[in-house]
Amino acid sequence: MSYVITPAPHSTVLVANSNDLFPVHRIYCVGRNYAAHAREMGGNPEREPPFFFCKPADAVVPVPAGETIALAYPHETTNYHHEIELVVAIGKTGKNITERRAHDHIWGYAVGLDMTRRDLQSALREKNQPWELAKAFDESAPLAPLYPVSRIGHPKAGSIWLKVNGELRQEGRIEHMIWSVTETISHLSRYFELQPGDLIFTGTPAGVGPVVVGDALSGGIDGLGEIAVHSVAA
Repeated sequence: MSYVITPAPHSTVLVANSNDLFPVHRIYCVGRNYAAHAREMGGNPEREPPFFFCKPADAVVPVPAGETIALAYPHETTNYHHEIELVVAIGKTGKNITERRAHDHIWGYAVGLDMTRRDLQSALREKNQPWELAKAFDESAPLAPLYPVSRIGHPKAGSIWLKVNGELRQEGRIEHMIWSVTETISHLSRYFELQPGDLIFTGTPAGVGPVVVGDALSGGIDGLGEIAVHSVAA
């Protein structure tokens, strides 16, 4: 038995200080998980149940440590936004995971960018339509190398930040997430059986804003290194 067409290559993420690769299964993203960002987007900053959207696995763009990669400005938007996020990599299958056991399912952590066609998102939201056109496009999930839990443990606090052309745009602390990492995993696993290779983008702090061709973006999280991309014409 053979494939009727050549299958696409498997999407992977780099691992810090290693030649190994982490295979990507699914990408889940938490919406509005910092109170200040919820307010700037016109949402409720209180602890309502978390909501999620997805990106395809091949939206991932691996960004090597210490390097800046070119990121093509996407078509069909004039309001392209940056969102810096803590990303959690799942390494163990689980369903209906308790908060107490959630850490057992985490393989590692990384710095990621949830790139967004904000004008499309706003238009879709007004029509109560899904966000895929705004969130799930090509190269919408740049990701720095993963740091294994076996090396760094589980980050409980730390600064998260992003600069555009050297100017600070986003700044927050990961311990200020409305829903913690363990709460997020527990809630998400009620609806999906989480699999090794799943990535969870855990939300962004306030300060999201536009990116234009020529902009240089750099951001990071304490203990997890940095990510750097350069916006170029498609």
